[in-house]
Amino acid sequence: MDTASPEFAANREAMLAKLDELAAEQAKAVTGGGEKYVERHRRRGKLLARERIELLLDPDTPFLELSPLAAWGTGYHVGGSLITGIGVVEGVECLIVANDPTVKGGASNPSSLKKGLRAAEIAAENRLPTINLVESGGADLPTQKEIFIPGGATFRNLTTASAAKRPTIALVFGNSTAGGAYLPGMSDYVVMVKERAKVFLGGPPLVKMATGEEADDESLGGAEMHARVSGLADYLAADETDAIRIGRGIVRRLNWRKLGPSPAPDYREPHYDAEDLLGIVSGDLKVPFDPREVIARIVDDSEFDEFKPLYGTSLVTGWASLHGYPIGILANARGVLFSEESQKATQFIQLANTTDTPLLFLHNTTGYMVGREYEQGGIIKHGAMMINAVSNSKVPHLSVLMGASYGAGHYGMCGRAYGPRFLFSWPSAKSAVMGPQQLAGVLSIVARAAAEGRGQPYDDETDAAMRTMVEQQIEAESMPMFLSGMLYDDGIIDPRDTRTVLGLCLSAIHNGPVRGADGFGVFRP
Repeated sequence: MDTASPEFAANREAMLAKLDELAAEQAKAVTGGGEKYVERHRRRGKLLARERIELLLDPDTPFLELSPLAAWGTGYHVGGSLITGIGVVEGVECLIVANDPTVKGGASNPSSLKKGLRAAEIAAENRLPTINLVESGGADLPTQKEIFIPGGATFRNLTTASAAKRPTIALVFGNSTAGGAYLPGMSDYVVMVKERAKVFLGGPPLVKMATGEEADDESLGGAEMHARVSGLADYLAADETDAIRIGRGIVRRLNWRKLGPSPAPDYREPHYDAEDLLGIVSGDLKVPFDPREVIARIVDDSEFDEFKPLYGTSLVTGWASLHGYPIGILANARGVLFSEESQKATQFIQLANTTDTPLLFLHNTTGYMVGREYEQGGIIKHGAMMINAVSNSKVPHLSVLMGASYGAGHYGMCGRAYGPRFLFSWPSAKSAVMGPQQLAGVLSIVARAAAEGRGQPYDDETDAAMRTMVEQQIEAESMPMFLSGMLYDDGIIDPRDTRTVLGLCLSAIHNGPVRGADGFGVFRP
């Protein structure tokens, strides 16, 4: 790759512009509910949600924030009034969930529910203890029809985590009311802040309305009452920092051990600069790029043992290590997947399962090849073979959408529906059933054929307007921020951070055992 070429410079500028846009949107989540509500929260002598997380984490350790753009493009605040991520507490990787009380009192809306459920899924798949930093008014009542019924899974997940010996810890800093009261109620360990935490199924107004009883906050659900009378609180904290200190102490006594193999301790950094990753992908995704240039900048020692390099050359496969963890890599080279690529991928995935090796999928695909020659050559059964292998593979999968991820190629490369442990996007990524021009063109052909079938003339001017409208719609809906807002990825990352993010994910994955599949489904010959 020529890093001094005009093309590289243009790609870099385009990527930096996208990163600026991304930073502006992520800032909306970081700033919470805005200056007014942040100031009101501080006047009450409370820490902000991100400050609580920072104090909870071991000093100088990273926090891998997940789904920071949840709710983007909706009527809800970016971030979904919830912060989720993976961080190290007393040397233990934990899934951390924190309500942001500066956004509608931390109330849960449909986006925050989806975000919380995705976080619970990550904790379950990767065997991570969970720490909830609780301060929430419960459900955002106007949206109850969208959150009440599916929201029950939040509490079910806490109980199944406990049964699976994945500890759950609740640090309660403020309100945890109504259904939210079950969050500490179903946690293994509960810490409440004196004179601050309030945990009750029904607050004083509801109790008055339902029973006629007069009661105050403290006697109904105050921290001291729960510590001395109900027994719901296991620890009574003097203040917020004391609650965090107690929480860290609980983690320290968990006697936690990882079940997966440890990384090699003597790995080397890549030979090539991660800064180069800004200039690899063109702003025009029709322009191909060599994924080996990406691989050389994210794997240990830039060492990649390519598998079947002369066969099915539109898909690059091979072995490497990343932060000392062995991985197998599947990366799209020229977009289209043919029968050869599908068969190559199937064999490679099977091999990874025989050696218990996690898989990394680097997306830049327009899908499986179409046309008479390819249909007759068996593209359907060969593509199905690859999807079968991906679906039934048991080793952990990681996916990064670098460029296009269209059609069934998104499925074959382990898209969201195929259960990757983590899936991240670059700002250059796009994903949809097909490209905007192709989709609009298909609709145009169908509409033209329908008009001819009815014996009616076809209005080319209307057709052109329809195609433009559809192209604009699909272009907007395939952009990474739109997809991230819908929780179709776990976050959009700076390409330069890819190695670090994947390393954090691999470390989290190895909290649980890493084992391959014992068998696969029927492969149609």
